[in-house]
Amino acid sequence: PKIRAVKKEAKHYHLDWTVVKDIGARFEDMTACHLLKWCHFIADTEGRDFELRYFRDIDKREVDFVLTEDGKPIHFIECKKSFRGRNIALRYLKQRFPQAKATQIFLEEGEEYMDKDGIRSQSAASFLATLV
Repeated sequence: PKIRAVKKEAKHYHLDWTVVKDIGARFEDMTACHLLKWCHFIADTEGRDFELRYFRDIDKREVDFVLTEDGKPIHFIECKKSFRGRNIALRYLKQRFPQAKATQIFLEEGEEYMDKDGIRSQSAASFLATLV
């Protein structure tokens, strides 16, 4: 199934994320740049139709990033500064699309784990190191 509420281009990110003063916004912008670079790399080298989007619905559930392939969600990613708290929207999307990966990444270092719902929690350094 497709997600009707997935948005494209309504959110603004700075390609030069170093100019952003707020640490949380800077972290999200940096992550967006790395994910977009990865989507372009996959499209260029493998010819796959990848897009970077975000999710927000009328119930105000929001997930920072949704990677789609051929218009279908394949990975949900939420950015947090610290290893505290869970994103309810991430859990909602993982339940709705169990075949898609769901990852909550953190700016600070911490123990990596996967919860009972299949949502991986890991540091941004560890997650971003897996990309190009």
